[in-house]
Amino acid sequence: MKISMIVAYGKNWEIGLDNEMLWHISEDFKNFKAITSGHHILMGRKTFESIGKPLPNRTSLVLSNSGFEHDGVHTFNDVQKAFDFARASAEEELFIIGGANIYETLFPYVDKMYLSEVDFEGKADAFLKEIDFSTWDLTQEKSYDAIIENEKVKSPAWKFKVWIKKD
Repeated sequence: MKISMIVAYGKNWEIGLDNEMLWHISEDFKNFKAITSGHHILMGRKTFESIGKPLPNRTSLVLSNSGFEHDGVHTFNDVQKAFDFARASAEEELFIIGGANIYETLFPYVDKMYLSEVDFEGKADAFLKEIDFSTWDLTQEKSYDAIIENEKVKSPAWKFKVWIKKD
């Protein structure tokens, strides 16, 4: 089973503020849905709570030490048990979707990264740990322009990149 992470982050590795996303990029949400649909997604409890419900056409796995429960969600207090559950379900690619602590803790297991680099600098309280790309190969890259409406940035510019860990 391949273990992948998917995340959007700003210029200073910002990923969130007050358990909310820092921007709204419709195309990035569509991309996230297309990539993760039909797969298991693994997240921390706070990330699940920020989403509020299991995402359609995905199997939601939540890591929590607090005994968290929610209909339609599989909760684990041990990452290996979550991995084993996904493997037992014949998952081919498990997606880690956040938050900051989950990304940092599970990064050593990651084989592939789907990264949205957002042209954003601003207030945040959740950050992705800076990634050393020297052990990764860039396999895909696409740039998106900002969307401006009424002289305001509706959606910032961003780049989508896919990285695979070097052997």
